[in-house]
Amino acid sequence: MNTDISFKRINKLAIPALIAGIAEPFLSITDTAIIGNISENATESLAAVGIVGAFISMLVWVFGQIRSAISSIISQYLGANKLDEIKSLPAQAIAIIVFGSILILAISYPFAKQIFQFYNASGSVLEYCIIYFKIRIFGFPFSLFVFAVFGIFRGLQNTFYPMIIAIIGAILNIVLDIVLVYGIDGLIPAMNIEGAAYASVIAQITMAIIAFILLIKKTSISLKVQTTFHPEIPKLLSMIGNLFIRTIALNTALYFATAYATSYGKEYIAAYTIGLNLWLLGAFMIDGYSSAGNILAGKLLGAKEYQTLLKLSNKLIKYGLMIGFIIASLSFIFYNFIGQIFTKEPLVLEQFYSVFWIVILTQPISAITFIFDGMFKGMGFMKYLRNVLIASTGLVFIPTLLFFDWLDYKLAAIWIAFTLWILARGIPLIIEFRRKFLPLVKS
Repeated sequence: MNTDISFKRINKLAIPALIAGIAEPFLSITDTAIIGNISENATESLAAVGIVGAFISMLVWVFGQIRSAISSIISQYLGANKLDEIKSLPAQAIAIIVFGSILILAISYPFAKQIFQFYNASGSVLEYCIIYFKIRIFGFPFSLFVFAVFGIFRGLQNTFYPMIIAIIGAILNIVLDIVLVYGIDGLIPAMNIEGAAYASVIAQITMAIIAFILLIKKTSISLKVQTTFHPEIPKLLSMIGNLFIRTIALNTALYFATAYATSYGKEYIAAYTIGLNLWLLGAFMIDGYSSAGNILAGKLLGAKEYQTLLKLSNKLIKYGLMIGFIIASLSFIFYNFIGQIFTKEPLVLEQFYSVFWIVILTQPISAITFIFDGMFKGMGFMKYLRNVLIASTGLVFIPTLLFFDWLDYKLAAIWIAFTLWILARGIPLIIEFRRKFLPLVKS
């Protein structure tokens, strides 16, 4: 029986995945909007949230690749009707990744000052970075656990439960941000940047607890860790290894962007923080269809339904472009209003508005790139993804940034580099996909 890739089926996967995907950048955007409007040292605090957010996002993206690896293997086994053979794998994968996250926490915590000096932070911005990081980092192991559980649900073709978990986490984070950052007269003192960090950690712990309960109650997957490694563990670790290297390349680009923005001054890093969070929000909205591609492509490959796989790619391109153009259109309509949500500082807004149009134009381009990125992850082609990202970062992003920085374009240099970087990531994926599967469809 052919796999259903109808509009209804794709959206049944994509829309919950889209909502769930928004949760992670939404946590950062909530911090950004609320911190940007505090009464004391708003610009310095906003800059610190941006710098720490970039570092923690790097950690989450590097180690959170467990989600894609687990999802890929489970979906392919599901497509081949061999799900019973894979049930003991997730518990071992989760144990490995959570142990790794605790190790990273233990290593990074005492070196917070050195880490953010590496990002060019200094003075009061550096002090706020250390304060925010030393609280926020304790949510890291819980985030990775949630990512791993999301991967299990995705592999089982279920994006509904991740959506529920993400919605609860996002709502809780907003409420706690308002209460802890601004305080409640006579009850809770205003904690400013510390309050934002505590809000994020509590939300992440809550999401982990709910994820654990749903996994135990709603699936046949066991979290009992067996002492004998599952035969797919080497393949899983190979996928994670390739995605690990790939994500280091990705975060090399983010590091250069954040470090250069910080070096331009506090108004520039604050404006860059707003732009980056909005770009990530758009990317994660598009990621709903990327997730649908990830989930279905793995199953179709496992079932060897190559004709349907090709049709799926064509449909997802149309849906992704549509979402990308809608996001871009709405962003242009509310151009001035969007900036004022995050800050009232005139100098920050001036820098933000000077480059926001570039951020907006990347949305339709990002749509295609992220969709094919998701499909390649679902099919387990991590090595090719690794090579493409290394090449696009080393040969496109960094040279472009250095050239336009030399021309003194400042934030524009960063966003021009991001735009060309996204193009350099997407075009090779489209070419490789068609090269690989068109002959299989014809035969």
